[in-house]
Amino acid sequence: MSATAGQAQDERGQAERLGIKPGQVVQEIGYDDDCDEQLRGDGDGDLVDALVDALTPLADGGYIWLLTPKAGRDGHVEPSDIGEAAPTAGLSQTSSVSAARDWSGTRLVAPKARR
Repeated sequence: MSATAGQAQDERGQAERLGIKPGQVVQEIGYDDDCDEQLRGDGDGDLVDALVDALTPLADGGYIWLLTPKAGRDGHVEPSDIGEAAPTAGLSQTSSVSAARDWSGTRLVAPKARR
């Protein structure tokens, strides 16, 4: 297996862990030069505003993966901060994953009444 084929397999595995399937639309918000090239994220500071902005194009039944640096890395977001920001933005936290070596993922959904 070539390095390229191995990298492609890793990326497919990450997408599967996040529940992303072929044909789904993925919108990336907040790309900057400090981002991981396999899983990119942002650290502009106002989490509630970013989540509210992400709700606008969210399709019925869609969800948001909030990717943040893991503990001990620059830009780390405390889980309690996510737990406070999500409901303020009208979202519920459903699960968390290790999204990459340096990144954690938190899955957020709109309440069923909104969907």
